[in-house]
Amino acid sequence: MGPISLLPKYQKLNAWNGDLAKMTHLQAGLSPETIEKARLELNENPDVLHQDIQQVRDMIITRPDIGFLRTDDAFILRFLRARKFHQADAFRLLAQYFQYRQLNLDMFKNFKADDPGIKRALIDGFPGVLENRDHYGRKILLLFAANWDQSRNSFTDILRAILLSLEVLIEDPELQINGFILIIDWSNFSFKQASKLTPSILKLAIEGLQDSFPARFGGVHFVNQPWYIHALYTLIKPFLKDKTRKRIFLHGNNLNSLHQLIHPEFLPSEFGGTLPPYDMGTWARTLLGPDYSDENDYTHTSYNAMHVKHTSSNLERECSPKLMKRLLGHR
Repeated sequence: MGPISLLPKYQKLNAWNGDLAKMTHLQAGLSPETIEKARLELNENPDVLHQDIQQVRDMIITRPDIGFLRTDDAFILRFLRARKFHQADAFRLLAQYFQYRQLNLDMFKNFKADDPGIKRALIDGFPGVLENRDHYGRKILLLFAANWDQSRNSFTDILRAILLSLEVLIEDPELQINGFILIIDWSNFSFKQASKLTPSILKLAIEGLQDSFPARFGGVHFVNQPWYIHALYTLIKPFLKDKTRKRIFLHGNNLNSLHQLIHPEFLPSEFGGTLPPYDMGTWARTLLGPDYSDENDYTHTSYNAMHVKHTSSNLERECSPKLMKRLLGHR
């Protein structure tokens, strides 16, 4: 076997005869490795990139019931990447993205980091975002579930903060291609807190993240989950796509299984990693500025312009899974 065959597939750039010269401005700033990854994994072809985008744009006329507030090349491209350049699927995702916002207008009013509800959620670490990416170039998001103070943050505001954070991050073309990892630490998450995870708000989250956002999620990892989170996951599982289910990993207390998928050098010490403990204010300071000042807020303009014309601990130990389902409103 020759030496070149031992190279990773993304390093075989010499065999790619002059394709870098064909790179469009939409691929500017991407590393050669990422461009090759997009070609191999996502079917991204610089020769027909603009044609692919235009074909998705041409489908907009088929959905006059939806207000498509952004249709520029760079915006449509992220949907093509999220659906591996299957144009019909990319358009379906684009339509669902804006339909979700039409159907949940209140969620996207004042959709910026200094909105009081979003700001509180960000400061409380919803979500956490690690500075460095993993060995596949994916951004790692963290949720420490026990930090949910239900007297301070509504679930909707936490979801809004997560969606806003993803909007900021997905502007990076590298992340459109490499994607994200989500780790949820359920340590000390109480039964009382879990009882607030009603079917309606979980459905809202699933629709917003799985069905209506152009991100590639390489994995969702549950760590230290109690039995009632197992039960809750069983209840929502039928609403998840097969691909989503295959990418959800329930590690329990076994951090070794987590480390087999995400190397410890990319993780903070809370997850058995070699990095320092995660500072909950890191991502909030990124969006709000170093002093969390109102002057330094991040505003996502496409949402601010949105005007659519159409349209307790003892209980945890003592309750059985069956009773827990009844308390959550399931029969």
